[in-house]
Amino acid sequence: MANEKFLLGIDIGGTSVKLAFLTEEGDIVHNWEIPTNIENNGSSIIPDIGEAVHKKLAELNIPHENLKAAGVGAPGPIDTEKGVMFEAVNLGWPDNFPLRDLVQEAVGVPVAIENDANSAALGEMWKGAGKGAKDLIAITLGTGVGGGVIVSGDIVHGAKGAAGEIGHITAVPQGGYMCNCGKAGCLETVASATGIVRTAKELLADYTGDSPLKGLNDITAKDIFDSAQAGDELALSTVDTLADHLGLALANIGSVFNPERIVIGGGVSKAGDFLLGKIEQAFKKYAFKPVGESTEIVLAQLGNDAGIAGAAWLAANKN
Repeated sequence: MANEKFLLGIDIGGTSVKLAFLTEEGDIVHNWEIPTNIENNGSSIIPDIGEAVHKKLAELNIPHENLKAAGVGAPGPIDTEKGVMFEAVNLGWPDNFPLRDLVQEAVGVPVAIENDANSAALGEMWKGAGKGAKDLIAITLGTGVGGGVIVSGDIVHGAKGAAGEIGHITAVPQGGYMCNCGKAGCLETVASATGIVRTAKELLADYTGDSPLKGLNDITAKDIFDSAQAGDELALSTVDTLADHLGLALANIGSVFNPERIVIGGGVSKAGDFLLGKIEQAFKKYAFKPVGESTEIVLAQLGNDAGIAGAAWLAANKN
């Protein structure tokens, strides 16, 4: 280990910051996390990261010069060229925050930055379910819906870093729910964990049949998938609605990018092959035939490590 070079992956979230030292091949040597302190407009987040990294290097007896570069995934739109974050609603940072330079100063190595969903997409491409594919779409189904679009092995950013915002494709053009982004009918409002619970509650209001969901005070996405797999009609109908919205959105994206693989991750993806099969069915129904035939839909493999793996890919390839 004495002369081995390491990459530093940093994945900044609203509640915790995940950190890892990785080999240049992308294998995790050591990972840990620290709480995200968003008090005082998040002013201590980056000093905390710097302190955690230096402390861990000392603890593991890794000389600082063995640290080659770092990559950071952060939640919000990012200008990767200028190294600034346009806005960071969940962290309290001011607009146009100079994230790259501040992290570089704190950890003492060259730093590349990226949006967290894009970072996770790169992680899955490098070390996960997207391995070997150079054209892929990654979609994260959690509280919201995140995404990343990779063409020829690199992330597509667009004019203001907003490419790959799959959650904000309009899925319900009339009468849709309001989204946190300020517009109505976004895919996120019907295909996230929050969205699927809302759909189930709506269906329950008019449902006269029996359903195990009826007796629950606080329905979760997991309850819905468990009931659907047990054959409950209302839960099945809810999951079919989710799969239909997703299949349509992915088919439309497929007609633009014709990805080799679509990787589906996030908490909702824990429903596994049951959900995957339904999404595939809807995708094939809506997709342009050559796209439907050449695109494979797979479950993400890296879980919470996707972001740090992607950040390490940035460290290796963008510095």
